[in-house]
Amino acid sequence: MIEAPTSIRIDSESRIPKYQQIVNSIIEDIEKGSLSVGEKIPSINEISEEYYLSRDTVEKAYNLLKKKKIIVSVKGKGYYVARNVSQSQVKVLFLLNKLSNYKLRIYNSFVNSLGADAQVDLHIYHCDPKNLLNLLNENTGAYDYYVVMPHFKDDDLHHNNYNQDVIDALRKISSDKLIIMDNYMPDLGDEVASIYQDFKMDIYKALKEGQARLQKYDTLILVYPDNVIYPYPKEIKQGFKKFCVEFGLEFEIINTIYPEMELSPNDAYILIEENDLVNLMRQIRDEEYLLGEDVGVISYNDTPLKELLGITVMSTDFKVMGETAAYMIKKRKKEVVKNVFNFIDRGSI
Repeated sequence: MIEAPTSIRIDSESRIPKYQQIVNSIIEDIEKGSLSVGEKIPSINEISEEYYLSRDTVEKAYNLLKKKKIIVSVKGKGYYVARNVSQSQVKVLFLLNKLSNYKLRIYNSFVNSLGADAQVDLHIYHCDPKNLLNLLNENTGAYDYYVVMPHFKDDDLHHNNYNQDVIDALRKISSDKLIIMDNYMPDLGDEVASIYQDFKMDIYKALKEGQARLQKYDTLILVYPDNVIYPYPKEIKQGFKKFCVEFGLEFEIINTIYPEMELSPNDAYILIEENDLVNLMRQIRDEEYLLGEDVGVISYNDTPLKELLGITVMSTDFKVMGETAAYMIKKRKKEVVKNVFNFIDRGSI
């Protein structure tokens, strides 16, 4: 074993490639504090000469460290430590399409399930595929796992499941390191771990479960927001229409709950956004209608407040989704799993 003031440790008897021994030495020194962020490390030529290694071997080690964002090169000056690291921690990049209560519940469940042995960095790309591509390109090779929620919007603020540039970028990540959450991307194949919602069939099956109660209403009204900053999957509308047509129910789709709506007894509303739920409940109260008798209400995505207020919901299980993704990382699983989706009748229909 050779050990010099530079602290690089090379064991000529080891089966570990020498470039990897260089990488391990530098990471170990950063981890134990012998090297600090901003501190200069020996040049490629210095390591090559001191340890009788080819320049290509040292350069390969430094390129790997740069790819992981552990060191950075400054033109004309040399190489410097870029960030703290911990070899014992699994490093995860979590790419969220939007910041919402529901998404954060998935994220928090994921982080809590992974535990203290993981470092999870959260970034929001706001449903913009260009932002997502930039984040992927900037962090190529820097993480052990990449967790991505693929929801996109076009220039007209319509929801898209598919973006070829994003798919091409994701294919550059090893399938062992990639987990797709919330939305299914079949173009990536079954070799990529995925925990997803089936937006069309989930709402269809949930409404079918509540069909006996919904039959008493004259019209089912889906409040589906159009042209919002964070658009919703169009498959929700498709599943709603499929249910209404199959069971011969009158239906209407509107994009918001307007002030002073023309509320009619024997109508049932299915609402996606919280603001629409609040506005509708206020108008039901003002008109002195009985919830679940005169007017029915089903809300999309459950919250503790909806449980408290006795609002019937259709909802994926956000906690389970986060736990499943964490389980796949811990157990090195590559499975395609449809997440649990529940219809919870609390008497508001």
